[in-house]
Amino acid sequence: MTRLTGGLIDRATTLNFRFNGRDYTGHPGDTLASALMAQGVRLMGRSFKYHRPRGVLTAGSEEPNALVELGRGARREPNTRATVTELFEGLEANSQNHVGPLSFDLMAVNDLAAPFFAAGFYYKTFMWPRAFWEKLYEPAIRRAAGLGRLSGLPDPDAYDKGFLHCDLLVIGGGAAGLAAAVTAARSGAQVILADEDFRLGGRLLAESDMLDDAPATAWVAALEAEFASLPNLRILRRTTVFGTFDHGIFGAVERVADHLPQPGDKPRQTLWRITARRSLLAAGATERHIPFRNNDRPGILLAGAMRAYANRWAASAAGRVAIFTNNDDGHRTALDLAAKGVDIAAVIDSRPEARAQGSYPLLAGAVVSDSRGRLSLTRIAVTRNGQTTWIETGALGVSGGWNPNVHLASHHRGRPVWDEGRLAFFPGTPLPPGMAVIGAAAGQGSTAAALASGAQGAQQALAELGISAALPRLPAAEDRHTPPAPLWHVPGKGRAWVDFQNDVTVKDIALAHQENMRPVEHLKRWTTLGMATDQGKTANVTALAVMAELTGATIPETGTTIFRPPYSGVSLGVLGGGDTGPDFRPRRLTPTHPWAEAQGAVFVEVGQWMRAQYFPRAGETTWRETVDREVRATRAGVGLCDVTTLGKVEVQGRDAGAFLDRLYANPMASLKVGMVRYGLMLREDGHAFDDGTCARLADDHYIVTTTTAQAGPVFRHMEFARQCLWPDLDVQIVSTTDAWAQISVAGPNARRLLERVVDGFDLSNDAFPFMACAALTVCGGLRARLFRISFSGELAYEIAVPARYGAALMARLIEQGADLGATPYGTEALGVMRIEKGHPAGNELNGQTTAQMLGMGRMVSARKDAIGTVLSRREGLTTEPRVLVGLQPVDVTAPVTAGSHLFAEGAEQRTETDLGWISSACHSPHVGSAIGLGFLADGAARIGQIVVAANPLQGQQVRLRVVSPHFIDPEGERLRD
Repeated sequence: MTRLTGGLIDRATTLNFRFNGRDYTGHPGDTLASALMAQGVRLMGRSFKYHRPRGVLTAGSEEPNALVELGRGARREPNTRATVTELFEGLEANSQNHVGPLSFDLMAVNDLAAPFFAAGFYYKTFMWPRAFWEKLYEPAIRRAAGLGRLSGLPDPDAYDKGFLHCDLLVIGGGAAGLAAAVTAARSGAQVILADEDFRLGGRLLAESDMLDDAPATAWVAALEAEFASLPNLRILRRTTVFGTFDHGIFGAVERVADHLPQPGDKPRQTLWRITARRSLLAAGATERHIPFRNNDRPGILLAGAMRAYANRWAASAAGRVAIFTNNDDGHRTALDLAAKGVDIAAVIDSRPEARAQGSYPLLAGAVVSDSRGRLSLTRIAVTRNGQTTWIETGALGVSGGWNPNVHLASHHRGRPVWDEGRLAFFPGTPLPPGMAVIGAAAGQGSTAAALASGAQGAQQALAELGISAALPRLPAAEDRHTPPAPLWHVPGKGRAWVDFQNDVTVKDIALAHQENMRPVEHLKRWTTLGMATDQGKTANVTALAVMAELTGATIPETGTTIFRPPYSGVSLGVLGGGDTGPDFRPRRLTPTHPWAEAQGAVFVEVGQWMRAQYFPRAGETTWRETVDREVRATRAGVGLCDVTTLGKVEVQGRDAGAFLDRLYANPMASLKVGMVRYGLMLREDGHAFDDGTCARLADDHYIVTTTTAQAGPVFRHMEFARQCLWPDLDVQIVSTTDAWAQISVAGPNARRLLERVVDGFDLSNDAFPFMACAALTVCGGLRARLFRISFSGELAYEIAVPARYGAALMARLIEQGADLGATPYGTEALGVMRIEKGHPAGNELNGQTTAQMLGMGRMVSARKDAIGTVLSRREGLTTEPRVLVGLQPVDVTAPVTAGSHLFAEGAEQRTETDLGWISSACHSPHVGSAIGLGFLADGAARIGQIVVAANPLQGQQVRLRVVSPHFIDPEGERLRD
């Protein structure tokens, strides 16, 4: 047990948790890593490639080693950093990436084969023999890939997403971030402070330095009390800003309930889209290590992390520790640990001029050159003046300097800039618009410099917005900062680890150099350097320095990669915002949905809409039985169907007709007021885009309808044409799909039924003929629109009323038409009747068909120009031999299957003899068999002939007779009656 005195944990409360099946205890304020460390656990994982034992390296989100699986069952989450996992009662964690127990990983045999797994191993090995890839290499790689395991079960938790706007976004809650936030918040500006920790303070929580002769935590607590009284300041704890995007937009993930045993009614995480007029990056810095032989053993960690565990979490990796440093920061760790009773075995400082800052052994001008210990560190080798001695120690803190966290500043392709004096990369240009960098991320490493940088940065950012902010009085703080000596690694035999998670060594970098993989992008991919879950935060700069040594170039000449989102791992669940299962996308309900539910309708998802598929009645045992009844009832009496989902676009303005003429292949400007015209819209390449109707209610007012599937794309197409192609036209468009409920009233009794609900309007054939339209009122004054159009081939109308009255109108029509046989029908019956009539729909308008194929070639006007008309006249389109035909089985009991391909009877069935395909099929109660629509080569000439429909997926061979696509009323007498 190595729990120290002090710390920011609540010792009055004990939390029980499990790791690898064993029971442990901790306290509120602990992380999983600190609680395990305090109880003597140093082995927490295995490396990816060689399965070497690994322990904690850091104390933050940059951790590459201590990755664990949290939870169990559906809530099992792999690759979670123990260093940032907040401890709670009942937490259950397991190590990952090992076969057998953690202490005896059978896959550690890979370490013995390390000479065969050198840099570029995958590229060199898996290229040959070529035949081995699919059956040997790829399956083996897939089995070995990854670290933890997903449960494979549906995620039981909820996720949320939200939108925030502010004048100033402060990213990071350390000294600089807090100073910036208080400066900005006192000015009255709208401010958001986001920090990935569960406590504000950043490195202030990890240090023993005083602010105004008081603990830094007292200053932080006083600020938090003030923050609570400022309504213009929003604090997002446990929130990682993971990406910088265009227009001042930032992506952030708030871990709302990850620290709770069960989320309860809270979302587990929230994805925030933050739009900020200005932003300050106060992301701090990450300490770097110094590679030496066997520098990856559990118990070897960064000196700054060792200090954080001691000061914040009262935990030490061992009772006797050593420090290896090239800068004064390592001495601070020795002083803090010694003050807490930890035995300092030695401070090994590579600088010959180094001086001890306390009563601890100092070895100046020395380096750590090796280590021992199988599952945890037991001793280190110290080399000075060519002489090596061994020192017994249970832990080693390594400090090689600090790297500013420039990642978010690079998301707009800004390349970091090297500073030779401070031996670090700093944010370069271009910075994301409106962003400034403050604190340690900008090289202000001391507490005093960070505080001043934050306050001044906030004042300047707000001044750019015209907001005046006064500088606050900042507490007196330490202001020491000594750059590190340029020690990047300790030369020697054996393997010195640079990237801990991916097992990249100094030798791997040297081999990449030898094999001419010297550009940093090639180095990264050849060695897998920086491709681990920490994205190179603890490895990249060291690797670049090693490569620079090998090439004889400077570090800036060697170059650096830039960064891309996310800053740290983001779950796919929160990126989807909980849009899974029925919430995968919004479900749109028709106005008659509640009424249809009450009638027992079965619903089907059509795009985003839920539509009634059919309305079963008592005694009906199959859906076919129900659909056949609905079709017969409509053709014999009157049927009612909600067709609200059809796209509806209002087109108004002096040039509305000219605008539609340019969009539709057939003329629309010549349409008379009070009439409707069927329209065909083409893509630019001449293929059919969509069909629908165009009704003219006034000289400058048209209503366009589209298919349900193309409602959105057609409106976007129209809007693009209006804004970009013809901005000079006086025309306005608006989508009113959701504003009007529209009901199809079809069948021989349709007119009689409508006469019972419309208010004093003449529906006679002479007064209101086929393809007429009118604005009128129904049911005693309710405004409505009536269109005499037919999709079923029967006498039919579509009546539209404001959406909120849709359900009431449907109920009134059913009531008024009880004696006329009024029957609701769904999409299945709708599809049957349109196939019986030969109307093309989505299956025929699939982006591969032309007007010629659809039998609409004559609709493409030669007297005017429109989008797609010129290219529709290409020889390959106008001579297309496949045209729309009807298909009926010779054996009336045989099926007709959509998707089957058509061949001449007796012909060999191959691509060259393929005559076409079946696009739509159904069972027709009118014909008494299955029927289909399809595209057949020379179809008009083949009417009456027999073809074979081949469906190899189901092993079907069906003989079909080619017939007219109009199975009922080919002359159209019914719909004009």
